[in-house]
Amino acid sequence: MTFEYILQALQVVFSPMGFLALVLSVVLGLIFGMLPGLTATMGVALLTGLTYSMDGPIAILVLMGVYVGAISGGCQSAILLNIPGTPASAATAMEGHPLAQQGKGGLAIFVATASSFFGTLISIICVLLFTPLITDIALKFNSHEMFLLAIFGIVICGNLTSNGHPLKGWISGFVGLLLSMVGRDTVNSVARFCFDSMNLTAGISLLPVMIGLFGFPEIINALNPEKREFIRAEKFHVKEGFAVLARNKLNILRSSLLGVCMGAIPGVGEDTGGWIAYWAEKKASKTPKLWGKGCIDGVVSAEAGNNAAVGGAIIPVLSLAIPGSTSAAVLLAAFWMHGYRPGPLMMNDTPEFLYYVAIFITFSAIVMWIAASTMSRATVHILQIDNRILMPIIFICCVIGAFVVNNRLFDIYLMFFFGLLGVLMRHMEYPMAPLLLGVILGNMADENLRRALILGKGDITPFFTRPISVFFLLFILALVLPQIPFVAKLGRSVKAKLFKKDGKG
Repeated sequence: MTFEYILQALQVVFSPMGFLALVLSVVLGLIFGMLPGLTATMGVALLTGLTYSMDGPIAILVLMGVYVGAISGGCQSAILLNIPGTPASAATAMEGHPLAQQGKGGLAIFVATASSFFGTLISIICVLLFTPLITDIALKFNSHEMFLLAIFGIVICGNLTSNGHPLKGWISGFVGLLLSMVGRDTVNSVARFCFDSMNLTAGISLLPVMIGLFGFPEIINALNPEKREFIRAEKFHVKEGFAVLARNKLNILRSSLLGVCMGAIPGVGEDTGGWIAYWAEKKASKTPKLWGKGCIDGVVSAEAGNNAAVGGAIIPVLSLAIPGSTSAAVLLAAFWMHGYRPGPLMMNDTPEFLYYVAIFITFSAIVMWIAASTMSRATVHILQIDNRILMPIIFICCVIGAFVVNNRLFDIYLMFFFGLLGVLMRHMEYPMAPLLLGVILGNMADENLRRALILGKGDITPFFTRPISVFFLLFILALVLPQIPFVAKLGRSVKAKLFKKDGKG
């Protein structure tokens, strides 16, 4: 029966209508990903309405194509302009943009899209083989673990992006956490920090924050005559790109598996998957000093991680009808609209659906790699356009991207505010990525901390007794304690004594 279901899915993909829908949806997804403000969630949501009159399998194929394309497309603007097209691409910009400044933008995009493809492919293998296992692991994450996971993500991001000053990164991350508290809370619906503003009651939208923090500083920096630079895009050989991929085999595998695990945890999603994979590869790297200056291994890890989270987010959707990310939540609604019922009874009611999703995502990844590599030949020339022409266009795209999320002028004002904040942070050498991640993970941290305390009637001991919670606490302490001066001094003295003792022995 499995072979029959796979054959049915292949027939849908290679039918004239199906193949055309696949190519168009992936290209549209790539465009959504490239343009700041147009996210994967928005792309899937817009296409859901347009697929209402389509046959179920074709509609699912279109939605999978947009989803995969949008998550992958964000790397191009992150690499070329240092403006992540989607929040999931923020980690890619850390190494991708320095590579573009060195004239290696084409190579970086090729490696990023290839890593996206392999990350997606590995995640689909995990969907087919390990759905029950990974779902069981994800279900062990209670409110205590989800809160500590959010703190863990922010601490890691602060460490990675602070250029040797983790305290600045942590300050930035926890400012993001505080900003995410603005608006009505998700537990009791009480308005917080709104200052009698109806606009703030709805909370601070993620997209204006991202566009302002990353877009404005780049625009202002590029228009400064003293800092204007003309970057030459060097040609690269495909062999060079494949050589990088071959050298990063273990990196791709590790980053993909981490991305799958992050995607499978409800509420975490692609953004955290990219950062966790980036952190793991930097820790494993033999040349950590090169990171932040254009290390292509970081591009590989970030893109493999965030794209593998696509498959990871699908796992709880199919097995439990619980979305692993915002985009997956929209997908779940689309599945129901087209008559599919993901959940514990799916394999009894519609067993073919699992194979449809796996095949559709696989071919979406293949088309994405081909289309993105083809488009990059044109997009890489963005670097050669005079900034006095390019940046006003980027500015207009930023304004439109901030507005179309909720169709509110207030979001444009928010974008300007966070743009000025981004300029100030860059001047003071505070990293902006932790602040963005703090806004992303803030609601998850707040909601789960309060839920844990309500269920435990104020008892905090489960944070220190539950095995997974203890694991995260130890990791957080391992990152934070070495930055405290007297602890670092104590560690150096202990290491010196041990070294001296070994030398005598």
